[in-house]
Amino acid sequence: MASGRNTALELLKGAIAGAVSVWAMDRVTWYMYRNEDRKAFAQEKQAQVHGHYVSQVSVDKATSAMGVELSDEQYFYAYKGVHYFLGIAPAMLYSVLRHKVDWLSAGKGSLFGVGLFVLQDETLAPLTGLASPPTAYPWQAHARGLAGHLAVGLVTDATLNLLDKVLPE
Repeated sequence: MASGRNTALELLKGAIAGAVSVWAMDRVTWYMYRNEDRKAFAQEKQAQVHGHYVSQVSVDKATSAMGVELSDEQYFYAYKGVHYFLGIAPAMLYSVLRHKVDWLSAGKGSLFGVGLFVLQDETLAPLTGLASPPTAYPWQAHARGLAGHLAVGLVTDATLNLLDKVLPE
């Protein structure tokens, strides 16, 4: 227990908030996809590594490295699991650190969301080969990614605030 807070409880709250926020992000980004210029969508698909999203490329690389083949159903659940993990893990960290770092929850989680966008989408995914360089994607893909990650930040923060009331220390 650090700073008088129950770290295990904060991690649990973060996991819940992260899962809720990924669900919300998907709603935002799917809406934007459906209303996006088809040329921009085609450019994005062409830019993607093997035409796949980061979570799919992660599973592709892991199964290739392990010499494992997955059924279509296993593959679906594996990449969905990675997709949710990419929101849950940072939300768990955010849940613990928001009580220790005053500015972290600035903008009701919007700073957290923008930080995730820059770190995950624009930096780590291209550096690890899970995505092409940012310049390969149309501006619409970046705008959608930013909007989705803002949703992650805002929903994570709001869910944690609700959970603080429901699951007090």
